Amino acid sequence: MRLPYIPKDPSFPDAEDQAIVSRVKQRRGSRGLIELDRALLHAPPIADGWNSFLGAIRTKTSLSTSIRETAICRVAVLNKAWYEWDSHAPILLSGHGVTENDVSAVLKTPPRASEVKVVDEKHSAVMSYADAMTLDVSVPDELFARLKKSFSEKEIVEITATIAAYNCVSRLLVALDVGEKNAQNGPTIQ
Repeated sequence: MRLPYIPKDPSFPDAEDQAIVSRVKQRRGSRGLIELDRALLHAPPIADGWNSFLGAIRTKTSLSTSIRETAICRVAVLNKAWYEWDSHAPILLSGHGVTENDVSAVLKTPPRASEVKVVDEKHSAVMSYADAMTLDVSVPDELFARLKKSFSEKEIVEITATIAAYNCVSRLLVALDVGEKNAQNGPTIQ
């Protein structure tokens, strides 16, 4: 990491900052603070907003684990955010109907591939959508029409917010080298 991590059990003199630590710990449960939290807590109000927003993305959408994690893992691959990949690839593999071949496809399919073969058409559309949002920002109408065939308006907003949020996550992870993964040429899970 390019900055020192905050201690695993920080004690801030400001009561509100300490309350933020408690909220982050509560969301993390028995895992306690992870390296990402220990980086963000250099700026407690940012850590607080992050905790709330990413907590909603991870636990309060209607998306299946496999759809959510396909989006997150694809963003990680595109941005070479291997800390993110190492954290989320096992969660993707735990998703209903997801095989090791599907996880490998998320990892190895070239960006902007015309044909994506992962789980099914819904997952393939999400992967292509993540490619467009991450690499081009602008999404072609044909690709958006593909999403509309498989997902409700609510789900499309949730997928879009997930991809956008994890682009933010990956950029912070890579810029600060959280988890000391920037030197990797690829994921540790294959």
